[in-house]
Amino acid sequence: MTTQKNVANKKESNVVAISSFDFEEDADDGVAVAPEDLALPFLKIVSAVDAETLNQLKSIKGNEGVEAGFIYNSVTLDVYNGNDGLKIIPCAYQRRYLQWAPRAEGLKHPVNIFLPNEERPRTERNRETNMDMMVDGPAGHYIQETHNHYVLVVFEGGTTQPGLVSMKQTALKKSRKWNSMVQTRSMVGKNGVFTPPRYSHIYNLRTVKEKNNKGAWDGWEVTVDGPVLDKSIYIQAKAFSASINKGEVLVKYESESETETSGDVPF
Repeated sequence: MTTQKNVANKKESNVVAISSFDFEEDADDGVAVAPEDLALPFLKIVSAVDAETLNQLKSIKGNEGVEAGFIYNSVTLDVYNGNDGLKIIPCAYQRRYLQWAPRAEGLKHPVNIFLPNEERPRTERNRETNMDMMVDGPAGHYIQETHNHYVLVVFEGGTTQPGLVSMKQTALKKSRKWNSMVQTRSMVGKNGVFTPPRYSHIYNLRTVKEKNNKGAWDGWEVTVDGPVLDKSIYIQAKAFSASINKGEVLVKYESESETETSGDVPF
Protein backbone atom coordinates (compact mmCIF):
# COMPACT_ATOMS: atom_id res chain seq x y z
CA MET A 1 0.00 0.00 0.00
CA THR A 2 1.38 3.36 -1.00
CA THR A 3 1.09 6.19 1.49
CA GLN A 4 0.64 9.67 0.01
CA LYS A 5 1.96 12.50 2.16
CA ASN A 6 0.27 15.84 2.21
CA VAL A 7 3.30 18.01 1.48
CA ALA A 8 1.30 21.22 1.20
CA ASN A 9 0.24 21.06 4.83
CA LYS A 10 3.65 20.18 6.19
CA LYS A 11 5.09 22.92 8.36
CA GLU A 12 8.69 23.82 7.65
CA SER A 13 10.45 25.36 10.61
CA ASN A 14 13.91 25.56 9.07
CA VAL A 15 13.10 27.70 6.00
CA VAL A 16 15.27 30.83 5.81
CA ALA A 17 13.38 33.84 4.45
CA ILE A 18 14.75 35.64 1.42
CA SER A 19 14.30 39.28 0.49
CA SER A 20 14.89 41.56 -2.46
CA PHE A 21 18.22 42.53 -0.90
CA ASP A 22 19.50 39.01 -1.57
CA PHE A 23 18.50 39.34 -5.22
CA GLU A 24 20.18 42.74 -5.40
CA GLU A 25 23.53 41.25 -4.38
CA ASP A 26 23.40 39.06 -7.49
CA ALA A 27 21.92 41.71 -9.78
CA ASP A 28 22.27 41.03 -13.54
CA ASP A 29 23.76 37.56 -13.00
CA GLY A 30 22.66 35.33 -15.89
CA VAL A 31 20.42 38.03 -17.35
CA ALA A 32 22.51 39.24 -20.29
CA VAL A 33 21.72 37.59 -23.64
CA ALA A 34 22.29 38.52 -27.28
CA PRO A 35 19.85 41.07 -28.76
CA GLU A 36 18.54 38.52 -31.25
CA ASP A 37 17.41 36.36 -28.34
CA LEU A 38 15.21 39.11 -26.90
CA ALA A 39 11.70 40.16 -27.83
CA LEU A 40 11.09 43.85 -27.22
CA PRO A 41 7.51 44.10 -25.94
CA PHE A 42 5.03 45.98 -28.10
CA LEU A 43 2.40 48.07 -26.34
CA LYS A 44 -0.80 47.49 -28.30
CA ILE A 45 -4.46 48.36 -28.13
CA VAL A 46 -6.99 45.57 -27.72
CA SER A 47 -9.15 45.74 -30.84
CA ALA A 48 -12.88 44.99 -30.87
CA VAL A 49 -12.47 43.08 -34.14
CA ASP A 50 -9.48 40.98 -33.04
CA ALA A 51 -11.43 38.23 -31.28
CA GLU A 52 -8.42 35.89 -31.13
CA THR A 53 -6.28 38.28 -29.07
CA LEU A 54 -9.22 39.39 -26.93
CA ASN A 55 -10.10 35.80 -26.04
CA GLN A 56 -6.46 34.97 -25.34
CA LEU A 57 -6.15 37.87 -22.90
CA LYS A 58 -9.46 37.08 -21.21
CA SER A 59 -8.40 33.46 -20.66
CA ILE A 60 -5.67 34.66 -18.28
CA LYS A 61 -6.73 34.70 -14.64
CA GLY A 62 -7.55 38.22 -13.52
CA ASN A 63 -8.09 39.49 -17.07
CA GLU A 64 -11.76 38.60 -17.34
CA GLY A 65 -12.75 42.27 -17.53
CA VAL A 66 -10.51 43.07 -20.51
CA GLU A 67 -12.32 44.75 -23.37
CA ALA A 68 -11.62 46.77 -26.49
CA GLY A 69 -9.57 49.87 -25.72
CA PHE A 70 -7.38 48.22 -23.08
CA ILE A 71 -3.59 48.34 -23.54
CA TYR A 72 -1.62 45.10 -23.46
CA ASN A 73 2.02 44.01 -23.46
CA SER A 74 2.65 41.65 -26.39
CA VAL A 75 5.26 39.63 -24.46
CA THR A 76 4.01 39.45 -20.86
CA LEU A 77 0.31 39.81 -21.85
CA ASP A 78 -0.14 42.22 -18.94
CA VAL A 79 -3.16 44.46 -19.49
CA TYR A 80 -3.90 48.05 -18.49
CA ASN A 81 -7.13 50.03 -18.54
CA GLY A 82 -6.95 52.37 -21.53
CA ASN A 83 -8.74 55.17 -19.67
CA ASP A 84 -6.08 55.19 -16.96
CA GLY A 85 -3.26 54.53 -19.38
CA LEU A 86 0.45 54.28 -18.64
CA LYS A 87 3.25 56.64 -17.68
CA ILE A 88 5.95 56.40 -20.32
CA ILE A 89 9.23 58.07 -21.21
CA PRO A 90 9.94 58.29 -24.96
CA CYS A 91 13.58 57.31 -25.46
CA ALA A 92 14.03 57.12 -29.23
CA TYR A 93 12.10 57.35 -32.47
CA GLN A 94 12.49 55.61 -35.83
CA ARG A 95 10.53 55.77 -39.06
CA ARG A 96 10.47 52.64 -41.18
CA TYR A 97 8.67 51.42 -44.29
CA LEU A 98 7.63 47.78 -44.09
CA GLN A 99 6.82 45.62 -47.10
CA TRP A 100 4.10 43.12 -46.21
CA ALA A 101 2.84 40.18 -48.21
CA PRO A 102 -0.88 39.30 -48.31
CA ARG A 103 -1.91 37.04 -45.44
CA ALA A 104 -2.62 34.21 -47.86
CA GLU A 105 1.14 33.78 -48.29
CA GLY A 106 1.44 32.91 -44.61
CA LEU A 107 4.38 35.18 -43.78
CA LYS A 108 4.41 36.44 -40.20
CA HIS A 109 7.19 38.98 -40.74
CA PRO A 110 7.91 41.81 -43.23
CA VAL A 111 9.35 40.87 -46.60
CA ASN A 112 11.57 43.98 -46.52
CA ILE A 113 12.25 46.89 -44.18
CA PHE A 114 13.25 50.21 -45.77
CA LEU A 115 14.91 53.18 -44.11
CA PRO A 116 13.45 56.64 -44.89
CA ASN A 117 16.32 57.52 -47.24
CA GLU A 118 16.30 54.17 -49.08
CA GLU A 119 14.70 53.72 -52.47
CA ARG A 120 11.41 51.87 -52.13
CA PRO A 121 9.15 50.08 -54.63
CA ARG A 122 6.65 52.30 -56.39
CA THR A 123 3.17 52.18 -54.85
CA GLU A 124 -0.37 53.35 -55.51
CA ARG A 125 -2.98 54.07 -52.85
CA ASN A 126 -5.92 51.66 -52.91
CA ARG A 127 -9.05 53.78 -52.43
CA GLU A 128 -10.99 50.98 -50.79
CA THR A 129 -8.41 49.96 -48.20
CA ASN A 130 -6.19 53.08 -48.16
CA MET A 131 -3.17 50.78 -48.35
CA ASP A 132 -0.10 51.65 -50.46
CA MET A 133 -0.05 48.69 -52.86
CA MET A 134 3.12 47.90 -54.79
CA VAL A 135 2.85 48.59 -58.51
CA ASP A 136 5.91 46.60 -59.56
CA GLY A 137 6.53 43.34 -57.75
CA PRO A 138 4.62 40.43 -56.22
CA ALA A 139 0.84 40.74 -56.40
CA GLY A 140 -0.84 41.93 -53.24
CA HIS A 141 2.30 43.24 -51.54
CA TYR A 142 2.06 46.67 -49.92
CA ILE A 143 4.30 49.19 -48.16
CA GLN A 144 3.28 50.47 -44.75
CA GLU A 145 4.81 53.57 -43.17
CA THR A 146 5.50 52.75 -39.53
CA HIS A 147 6.59 55.07 -36.70
CA ASN A 148 8.39 53.35 -33.84
CA HIS A 149 8.46 55.07 -30.44
CA TYR A 150 10.78 53.27 -28.04
CA VAL A 151 9.61 53.96 -24.50
CA LEU A 152 10.32 53.18 -20.89
CA VAL A 153 7.13 52.38 -18.96
CA VAL A 154 7.25 53.82 -15.43
CA PHE A 155 5.21 52.03 -12.79
CA GLU A 156 4.31 53.09 -9.27
CA GLY A 157 7.17 52.37 -6.92
CA GLY A 158 9.83 53.32 -9.47
CA THR A 159 10.09 50.10 -11.48
CA THR A 160 10.41 50.40 -15.25
CA GLN A 161 10.01 48.27 -18.36
CA PRO A 162 11.11 48.91 -21.95
CA GLY A 163 8.53 48.79 -24.69
CA LEU A 164 7.67 49.85 -28.21
CA VAL A 165 4.67 51.85 -29.39
CA SER A 166 4.42 51.22 -33.12
CA MET A 167 2.12 53.64 -34.92
CA LYS A 168 0.73 53.31 -38.44
CA GLN A 169 -2.34 54.06 -40.52
CA THR A 170 -4.62 56.45 -38.58
CA ALA A 171 -2.09 56.69 -35.73
CA LEU A 172 0.51 58.46 -37.88
CA LYS A 173 -1.12 61.82 -37.11
CA LYS A 174 -0.78 61.06 -33.40
CA SER A 175 2.85 60.11 -33.92
CA ARG A 176 3.68 63.37 -35.69
CA LYS A 177 1.91 65.35 -32.99
CA TRP A 178 3.90 63.48 -30.32
CA ASN A 179 7.17 64.26 -32.12
CA SER A 180 6.17 67.93 -32.28
CA MET A 181 5.48 67.93 -28.54
CA VAL A 182 8.97 66.55 -27.92
CA GLN A 183 10.70 68.93 -30.33
CA THR A 184 9.00 72.10 -29.08
CA ARG A 185 9.67 71.37 -25.40
CA SER A 186 11.99 73.97 -23.86
CA MET A 187 13.65 74.59 -20.50
CA VAL A 188 15.86 77.30 -19.03
CA GLY A 189 19.34 76.36 -17.87
CA LYS A 190 22.50 78.17 -16.79
CA ASN A 191 23.19 79.09 -20.43
CA GLY A 192 19.65 80.11 -21.28
CA VAL A 193 16.84 78.35 -23.11
CA PHE A 194 17.52 74.84 -24.42
CA THR A 195 15.65 71.84 -25.84
CA PRO A 196 15.82 68.93 -23.39
CA PRO A 197 16.43 65.36 -24.63
CA ARG A 198 13.53 63.21 -25.75
CA TYR A 199 13.81 61.14 -22.57
CA SER A 200 13.59 64.16 -20.23
CA HIS A 201 9.81 64.06 -19.78
CA ILE A 202 7.14 61.57 -18.80
CA TYR A 203 4.03 61.30 -20.99
CA ASN A 204 0.60 59.79 -20.45
CA LEU A 205 -0.28 57.07 -22.96
CA ARG A 206 -4.04 56.42 -23.06
CA THR A 207 -6.63 55.18 -25.52
CA VAL A 208 -9.63 57.11 -26.80
CA LYS A 209 -12.66 56.31 -28.90
CA GLU A 210 -12.39 57.62 -32.47
CA LYS A 211 -14.64 57.54 -35.48
CA ASN A 212 -15.08 58.84 -39.01
CA ASN A 213 -17.52 58.19 -41.81
CA LYS A 214 -16.12 54.68 -42.24
CA GLY A 215 -16.50 53.46 -38.67
CA ALA A 216 -15.21 53.62 -35.09
CA TRP A 217 -12.10 52.31 -33.36
CA ASP A 218 -9.83 52.83 -30.34
CA GLY A 219 -6.78 55.03 -30.89
CA TRP A 220 -3.84 56.42 -28.97
CA GLU A 221 -3.78 59.66 -27.01
CA VAL A 222 -0.47 61.10 -25.79
CA THR A 223 -0.20 64.02 -23.34
CA VAL A 224 2.64 65.52 -21.32
CA ASP A 225 2.81 64.59 -17.63
CA GLY A 226 5.95 66.44 -16.57
CA PRO A 227 9.74 66.21 -16.35
CA VAL A 228 11.49 63.11 -15.02
CA LEU A 229 12.27 63.73 -11.36
CA ASP A 230 13.95 60.44 -10.41
CA LYS A 231 17.64 60.46 -11.36
CA SER A 232 17.89 56.66 -11.50
CA ILE A 233 14.95 56.46 -13.93
CA TYR A 234 16.50 59.21 -16.06
CA ILE A 235 19.76 57.23 -16.25
CA GLN A 236 17.81 54.12 -17.36
CA ALA A 237 15.99 56.08 -20.06
CA LYS A 238 19.23 57.60 -21.30
CA ALA A 239 20.90 54.17 -21.44
CA PHE A 240 17.94 52.69 -23.34
CA SER A 241 18.11 55.56 -25.82
CA ALA A 242 21.83 54.97 -26.36
CA SER A 243 21.26 51.23 -26.95
CA ILE A 244 18.67 51.95 -29.62
CA ASN A 245 20.85 54.50 -31.39
CA LYS A 246 23.73 52.01 -31.40
CA GLY A 247 21.52 49.38 -33.01
CA GLU A 248 21.66 47.10 -29.98
CA VAL A 249 17.87 46.82 -29.70
CA LEU A 250 16.22 44.68 -32.36
CA VAL A 251 12.56 44.84 -33.33
CA LYS A 252 10.96 41.55 -34.28
CA TYR A 253 8.03 42.64 -36.41
CA GLU A 254 5.13 40.24 -36.67
CA SER A 255 2.01 40.57 -38.75
CA GLU A 256 -0.95 41.99 -36.89
CA SER A 257 -4.47 40.67 -36.89
CA GLU A 258 -6.09 40.28 -40.28
CA THR A 259 -8.22 43.37 -39.67
CA GLU A 260 -5.18 45.58 -39.15
CA THR A 261 -3.06 44.35 -42.04
CA SER A 262 -5.91 44.23 -44.51
CA GLY A 263 -6.78 47.87 -44.01
CA ASP A 264 -10.15 47.31 -42.30
CA VAL A 265 -9.23 49.80 -39.59
CA PRO A 266 -11.08 52.97 -40.65
CA PHE A 267 -9.06 55.89 -41.99
